[in-house]
Amino acid sequence: MPTIAKNNDVITVIIIFAVEPERQQELVDTIVEFVEKGVKHQPGFVSSSIHKSIDGVRVMNYAQWKTQEDYQAFINNSELRQLGAKLSQFQIHESHVYEVVVSLPDDATRKIAKGGLIHLAEFKVKPENQMRLVELEREYVKVGLQHPDLISANFHRSLDGVHNVNYGQWRTLDNFEVLVTDPKYKPLNEYWQGLAENQFHLYEVVFTEPAD
Repeated sequence: MPTIAKNNDVITVIIIFAVEPERQQELVDTIVEFVEKGVKHQPGFVSSSIHKSIDGVRVMNYAQWKTQEDYQAFINNSELRQLGAKLSQFQIHESHVYEVVVSLPDDATRKIAKGGLIHLAEFKVKPENQMRLVELEREYVKVGLQHPDLISANFHRSLDGVHNVNYGQWRTLDNFEVLVTDPKYKPLNEYWQGLAENQFHLYEVVFTEPAD
């Protein structure tokens, strides 16, 4: 079962596709087939976790590799590109290599399991502002963790300096809107302003390799 951990011995690759709702499941099936037939057999592959957004317009692959060199070798493999050619029919919204820089609370279980509920917040940032954003993320995440349904918050920074994401794990999303409407969580909706552009989607984990 995939695990999120700060300063672990992997790199994280997050690929987010934009998709029409009527093709979302087709895209999920296409990625799963590609992972099963080719990706998981590559040197350095650690895990792949496929998520589909609840609103139907995103599919995310949260993947882990042992090293950036292993991932680059996979990218450069022409036979694998041919095997995954069908994916070229779909639009990539964002694709970056990340490191995990904040994971709280310390005692949280950060296993990625099928059926898990995820809030993924995306921050587009200029390289000169990225580390300041990380500092603020570390400072304000404890406000969000006051929400009783939020299990963990896991901030990632892209190695190219232009993107941060928070992979938030939830027990249930029934009361998620409290995070954006309750005044006590107001700092969460403000700390990044002036440093980054922000958007988010809510996801369900639909596939993991290795499996549970």
